[in-house]
Amino acid sequence: MGEQDCCSTQLIDGNGEFNVTGLHNFMKTAKLADLGLSYAVVAIMGPQSSGKSTLLNHLFSTNFREMDAFRGRSQTTKGIWIAKAVGIEPCTIVMDLEGTDGRERGEDDTAFEKQSALFALAISDIVLINMWCHDIGREQAANRPLLKTVFQVMMRLFSPRKTTLLFVIRDKTKTPLEHLEPVLREDIQKIWDTVSKPQAHKDTPLSEFFNVEVTALSSYEEKEEQFKEQVAQLRQRFFHSIAPGGLAGDRRGVVPSSGFSFSAQQIWKVIKENRDLDLPAHKVMVATVRCEEIASDKLRRLTSDERWLDLEEAIQSGRVPGFGKKLSSILDTYLSEYDMEAFYFDELVRKAKRQQLESKVLQLVHPAYVTMLGHLRSKALESFKTHLEQSLLIGDGFAVSVRNCKQACMLEFDRSCADASIQQANWDASRLREKLLRDIEAYASSVRSAKLSETIANQEEKLDQALAAPMESLLEAGGKDTWASIRRLLRRETEAAISGFSSAVTSFELDQSTFDKMVQNLRDYARSIVEKKSREEAGKVLILMKDRFSSVFNHDIDSMPRVWTGKEDIRTITQNARSESLKLLSVMAAIRLDKKPDKIENVLFSSLMDGTVGVPYSQGRRIGDSVDPLASSSWAEIPQDKTLITPVQCKTLWRQFKSETDYSVTLANSAQEAYKKSNNWLPPPWAILAMIVLGFNEFMLLLKNPLYPMILFVVFLLAKALWVQMDIPGEFRHGYLAGVLSVTSRFLPTVMNLLRRLAEEAQGHPAPETPSPPHSLASHSLRTQTYQPNLSVSSSVPDSSVSTHISSTEGGVEYSSPQLTHRRGVNVEQAEFS
Repeated sequence: MGEQDCCSTQLIDGNGEFNVTGLHNFMKTAKLADLGLSYAVVAIMGPQSSGKSTLLNHLFSTNFREMDAFRGRSQTTKGIWIAKAVGIEPCTIVMDLEGTDGRERGEDDTAFEKQSALFALAISDIVLINMWCHDIGREQAANRPLLKTVFQVMMRLFSPRKTTLLFVIRDKTKTPLEHLEPVLREDIQKIWDTVSKPQAHKDTPLSEFFNVEVTALSSYEEKEEQFKEQVAQLRQRFFHSIAPGGLAGDRRGVVPSSGFSFSAQQIWKVIKENRDLDLPAHKVMVATVRCEEIASDKLRRLTSDERWLDLEEAIQSGRVPGFGKKLSSILDTYLSEYDMEAFYFDELVRKAKRQQLESKVLQLVHPAYVTMLGHLRSKALESFKTHLEQSLLIGDGFAVSVRNCKQACMLEFDRSCADASIQQANWDASRLREKLLRDIEAYASSVRSAKLSETIANQEEKLDQALAAPMESLLEAGGKDTWASIRRLLRRETEAAISGFSSAVTSFELDQSTFDKMVQNLRDYARSIVEKKSREEAGKVLILMKDRFSSVFNHDIDSMPRVWTGKEDIRTITQNARSESLKLLSVMAAIRLDKKPDKIENVLFSSLMDGTVGVPYSQGRRIGDSVDPLASSSWAEIPQDKTLITPVQCKTLWRQFKSETDYSVTLANSAQEAYKKSNNWLPPPWAILAMIVLGFNEFMLLLKNPLYPMILFVVFLLAKALWVQMDIPGEFRHGYLAGVLSVTSRFLPTVMNLLRRLAEEAQGHPAPETPSPPHSLASHSLRTQTYQPNLSVSSSVPDSSVSTHISSTEGGVEYSSPQLTHRRGVNVEQAEFS
């Protein structure tokens, strides 16, 4: 067998230096790291030049250096050499120790002898004790110091490893082995009994530490063939040596193969420092170091794993299907490798380091897991928003839609979380789930608020439309039942709005308190509309009062415009108009939505219609009279916030109202007087009676002579024609002097024109009408303008719809309303062309 097969390497040199590099190369070449516990360590001890290397080479097919007999006996093996047995299963590591009792070391021999013996006992499962046959039974034999050394150093181990001591008797004589073995065992027991032991092992039997086996070999030099045959038989005992019943079947505290190098280094370090060797603690230390190395290697490989890097990159862009399975598979690969490599190390240490590895691995992948859950949460939230919107579009109830969509989205989220979960971690997604629930609830709440606000806004808009215009109409009407009508209107429209609101929000499943609060807000809003509109109309009360006055004053009971003919009782009409205006003021004075009685109207009528307002003390009241009820800033029965017009403001408004409407009354009186003057053509009755009495004779004369009536009739027709043709009333409308001058200048041309027309008509050839002279055209234009409604009196009140016109002439003043003027103009035109 060549060196390539056994990998012979010096482990410790003659100076006690440990060959770390050589051992690493040996393990790598011999491929020991993956064997776990399936290996055995065999060491050989014995006197110098006793044939140890030769025995090992024949027994395990190694190539240790052997002594050259022709060069004399000298030290061949220096330090400790190591090699791999060839062709033996399980893998067997063979150590060749430097021989004891060598003259080359001198006084240092004992120290290195004990160190190497302790090292061999600490790491070997089987120790071959190579001894001469003739030393058995001898007190001063060379094997006695060796056995004492073995037993003494064994006491430095806190825990026995149950090493197998295989005594190989070299150069066996004719004495049978059956006779030699009892003597050898007796010597071994005597040596064990004489060795000083610690108190803990004072009574410990030899069998607790060692399994003693004995074999004998013939002389290699004298009976080489027989020697080789016996070695071949002995070799068979090393096959499956660690199996139950094998040479090392009951070994204890074995270090896994991957930790052999580190363990050997640390054991030799402790031995060199001359400290007691605590094998259990050493075993834990080796397990700790090796498990840490294995865990670090797995973590390092994981961080550079392409599958993990691709998964980590993909998760940044979005959700990765099968994330949990993929990541679990990656982690399981490295954790399983750790378990396999660290399986044979101390269980407690192995588990502890595995937990640390899991913790670091999970810490590495946790951000990706959190990112994945973040994608799932965002997806679930967006899904909820989409499904809720679709559900609301098809008309499903809001609360039902929210419940169904939330349940579906949370179920999908839980399934996605389960898919993203990692087998190696027990991560709880409940906090993210709660956050998702809060986000869903917040979004649903915002949508519900928006929907409710929209519903409320719709109802408020309907209330605005239903209350504003009717309120304005009712307040402008300003009657006795105005506020009762407003209350009925408010109640009716509010109930309608509440009914519509209740129907609209049924699907929201509002709790009773929230619903009641919203209904109350609607009621308050409706009242606010009424109050707001009332205040707006109260700000226009003076205009409304003047309109009311104009309407009552200028129209009769049938709503026809009044014509001031002289028969109307202007004082009574004025009182009625002002009374109606004052009623309007009393209606506008306060908001009356609570059906509480008040005396505002009575106070206003008693204080204002009786003429007490604006009257000095010297004229209307004496000092000491009762205090003016309007000298106050509030009404007795009305709260301050419901007051629209204070008593003092009512007093001021009434004074202003009277001052602005007095002019209309004055104009009406003037128009009435003018009408009387313009329509009184007859002389006084006494004059008519005198004319009848004094002209009786002339009247009788006319009746007795028929020619006179005919002449008078012709004269009357001619005068009538001249009257119409010359527009005598129109000419005198601008004054007597202007009328006389105009009539004088036009009289003769007009008479000639009439005569010519009569003559032509009599002949049957009517001549074309000659154009009137310029003066006639001017007169006609003036006459046309005269009959326009320019003689009118206007009872123009600010913002009033009724107007009158007045025009003064030397003959008097005429008053007419626009309708009257129009009728008169029609009559005049008819008279002119008749």
